[in-house]
Amino acid sequence: MKPILHAWLLAGLLLTPSAHAQLVPGSMEVQWNPGAEDCAAHPQAPLQVHRYNAQTFILRENPCSTEEAPFMYLLVGSNKALLIDTGDIADPKQMPLASTVMSLLPGEGAAKLPLVVVHTHGHLDHRSADPQFQALPHVDVAGTDLAHVQQYFGFKDWPNGVAQVDLGDRVVDVLPTPGHYPSHVTYYDRATGLVFSGDFFMPGRLIIDDSKADLASAQRIVDFVSTRPVSYVLGGHIELDANGQNLPMGGTYHPHEHALPMTKQDLLGLPATLAHFNGIYSTDGIFVMYNQTRMLWLFGSAVVVVMVLIGWGLRGLLRRRKNRRLQRAMQTGI
Repeated sequence: MKPILHAWLLAGLLLTPSAHAQLVPGSMEVQWNPGAEDCAAHPQAPLQVHRYNAQTFILRENPCSTEEAPFMYLLVGSNKALLIDTGDIADPKQMPLASTVMSLLPGEGAAKLPLVVVHTHGHLDHRSADPQFQALPHVDVAGTDLAHVQQYFGFKDWPNGVAQVDLGDRVVDVLPTPGHYPSHVTYYDRATGLVFSGDFFMPGRLIIDDSKADLASAQRIVDFVSTRPVSYVLGGHIELDANGQNLPMGGTYHPHEHALPMTKQDLLGLPATLAHFNGIYSTDGIFVMYNQTRMLWLFGSAVVVVMVLIGWGLRGLLRRRKNRRLQRAMQTGI
């Protein structure tokens, strides 16, 4: 083999996804604040910050501040930083997200590292604090509707293709994963091997707006990660307890939560899990899958049916009473 060709082939092997440089490690040793049953009697900090490593931070809004208790992720590169999602609370006095994030970035004043704010999707519990960042210097906030997501990341053939965000010595891949939300995306950080899956995949309820799109997204993300190292898959919420049972909706107290990180193997099994979804409501292992619109439609239909049955029952009752009165009147007249 010629030396030049040999060198070219060796370089190609080193650059393939399966031969990535060693991932930058981090720690998931963290106890998330559980909130409280009586938040007024047990006041708590609204925001918790966990340092995964020197350039990666996980932030969570306290269940006492919002029942959604969403997670946000800050990735710091050499040229700029990336914040994924802005949570459920807009008021900086209630939730000092922007000031906290900016305090984690290197530099002061005009030398502060520029920040890009993006989202997994456009539900309010993932973008409500956008206004806290929009007036700040050196901060760029991306939109969440499909047109803005396509334009911002440069997707030409949605939902196909993979976009990149270069933070400087740190590249983040962006993959379309619609199904839960039309413009949902999932992020893969090449430096750490972390996958940020939003509400598309998490230890909780998988709300599926478009089952066909969701299954296609699952296969797309599986094809992507199958040849890449994955440290953890980190979603937008924790909605399960340590035994895999769903936590009550709307609760401010999350004792004994399921761990936030999920594994590559968990993610690889997602297409098989979604294949069991009947389009309305299904369960598979720890996952509950449902379509909110269809569930509401079924609930509304059930309410209508019950009201009709009650109406017919009352009508029959009134008719029987009327007949009994007529019978008594006839008997009295005789």
